[in-house]
Amino acid sequence: MCLPWLDSVSALASTSALPTSPSGPAFPKRFAVLFMGNGVNENHWGAEGSGDDITLSLTLSPLEPLKKKINVINGLFNKNSTGQGIHPAQTGSLLTGAPITRGPVLHSGISVDQMIASRIGHETLQPSIVLACEQPMTGYHETNFSLAYSSHISWQNAESPVPNEVYPALAFDTLFENRGSLRNLSILDRVRDDALALSRHISSTDQQKLEEYLTSVREVETRIEGMRKSQEKAEDLARRKNRPALSMERPANGLPEDFRDHTRLMCDIIALAFQTDKTRVASLLLARDLSALYYPFLDVTDGHHAASHDNLSAGYERIARFHVSQFAYLATKLDAMPEGDGTVLDNSCLMFLSNLWAGRSHISTRLPVVLAGGLGGTLETGRSLDYLDAGDENRKMCSLYLGILDRMGITLDRFGDADTRLAKL
Repeated sequence: MCLPWLDSVSALASTSALPTSPSGPAFPKRFAVLFMGNGVNENHWGAEGSGDDITLSLTLSPLEPLKKKINVINGLFNKNSTGQGIHPAQTGSLLTGAPITRGPVLHSGISVDQMIASRIGHETLQPSIVLACEQPMTGYHETNFSLAYSSHISWQNAESPVPNEVYPALAFDTLFENRGSLRNLSILDRVRDDALALSRHISSTDQQKLEEYLTSVREVETRIEGMRKSQEKAEDLARRKNRPALSMERPANGLPEDFRDHTRLMCDIIALAFQTDKTRVASLLLARDLSALYYPFLDVTDGHHAASHDNLSAGYERIARFHVSQFAYLATKLDAMPEGDGTVLDNSCLMFLSNLWAGRSHISTRLPVVLAGGLGGTLETGRSLDYLDAGDENRKMCSLYLGILDRMGITLDRFGDADTRLAKL
């Protein structure tokens, strides 16, 4: 069971692989992407001003408590995601910037999250975690692009998307190496004696931090236990029906019936992974392109994709705001985790984005983008940045990715379709 950073553990501090700076340890930098398909209600998306005076729109209002630690970016786009048709063509290269192909042979490129994982993943127990709250689709879209492009945002190479883990229990197990009969024993029971011994040798501040961490792990573990039972029942049912569990509808497939439980658990898993440095790279597909999710708790009767065709409606605004609130939830959790003189969020960059701007017209010539976190002080925050009128060469998503890669300590001459960094970042 990996631990969060504890300042008073001198043995850890003296043997740490963390580089140092004049002000002390240089804490690891983390990067995560949260994706919601099908665009936003553009009448309620945006920000104006900066710092204390930044004003957030209705859809971005869940980020109000964090507004000094975010950047709202307007006008960026991915050229290779335009002019080839709707949906899969607008999603398949969102994080790669590479052209994709029609037909049975997949081709995109390595995505920015997996580029980071390929360079720094050896420093952690897991190079990355790739999660989703909705199962992938199979087959082809009417545009003859594979629906795999709509179902995945992380690509390990040009031919292979990274498989999404949709089951919270399995994602949780990878964090704590739960295998076989170990799944029947609480993680905290397995480490109780070690935790008690450690608490005798750390400061009162670190004791509190350790207790809060162990409590948060137990809280997540308790919620996972119920979902594991549902997953096991789904697997038994699938075997009897001789079909894959994921081919069945929620909740028969073992996924949480309440979508809110699913998103929160996946965010909690990313938070634990970042807090303990189990991995420094994550992606979470909250709702895929062509999403079939329903939101009865938002008083919306249409499914996500159908609702996006009326994206100026109040109902679709609530859908977009709900997904932004999950982004805000993860950012808030990371901001509550002390790390040196700052927080885990201060040493991270979280990115929220969609593959479209307006679902009713399938416009992808501009994309909704929000960043949270300062990457160890290398990324200024509390700003609204507008590139819409900067010219196509100066508003590339891949130029943003190059700037993020630089701040992660990865210098490339080119990424995707960009060879210059985004100005003013």
